Amino acid sequence: MSHEADFSFLDRPDVLEIVFPMAYSPLYMLTGVFNPSLAEGITRFVEVEDGVRIGCGFWPAGREYPTILYFHGNGETAGIHEWIAPYYNQRKMNLFVADYRGYGSSGGKPTITNMLQDSHSIFEGFKQILKAEGYAGKYFVMGRSLGSLPALEVAFRHQDEIGGLIIESGTSSSFRPLWGYLGKTERDIIKDSDFQNKDKIRSVYRPTLIIHGKNDQVIPVQEGRELYENSPAKEKRLLIIPGADHNDVMVVHQEEYFQAIQDLVSAHS
Repeated sequence: MSHEADFSFLDRPDVLEIVFPMAYSPLYMLTGVFNPSLAEGITRFVEVEDGVRIGCGFWPAGREYPTILYFHGNGETAGIHEWIAPYYNQRKMNLFVADYRGYGSSGGKPTITNMLQDSHSIFEGFKQILKAEGYAGKYFVMGRSLGSLPALEVAFRHQDEIGGLIIESGTSSSFRPLWGYLGKTERDIIKDSDFQNKDKIRSVYRPTLIIHGKNDQVIPVQEGRELYENSPAKEKRLLIIPGADHNDVMVVHQEEYFQAIQDLVSAHS
């Protein structure tokens, strides 16, 4: 199956500044606190193109434990997950967080096209790193917000190699708010059945967990419901967090959030 779907109509400077603010927006680039490097001792690099490496943060709990490959949101870097990683580690899960081009210690500049194409190289590099370092547990893929796109791309193309899929605050429509701005309609987009997340998830049969904040003002909760409804997985769960917006899903009901992830991972490891 080809990995070459055409997303070039999204790779416009005005769109890229919205989608990847940490790489293109001066407000982010001039504020160093929003662009931390990976902490020393946890950096791993994956080459996605000659001369372009993606920096990843790896927080291990144990070589026998399962590992989550995590794609983060557009206003984050792998490095800021250092404070989050212990919540996974104490539940016997390794956490491997991939950046995008131009984020953290990664080279290059991100586009929609190369973000999705890079997800395959990142997945292959992720597997090679774990194998080389003696990690034997199963792989799981997770994506938050913008990260739902590369996470679903990996699950769509490589589901036989993963134990399950987790999407948090993800989009079903893949940039629906931008359609009118770009002069596109839903009808234009659905001509490419490999484009929207809700289309990809229809082919993913691995155990699936969808988490969404009920009060999400960025990606409405209906998009989380739509992902869940389109999932054909026999084992699937939709967890809607009451009182949570887009960026506080993890903390509003922290125990319930991490327990749901642990339940899926431990049941299929």
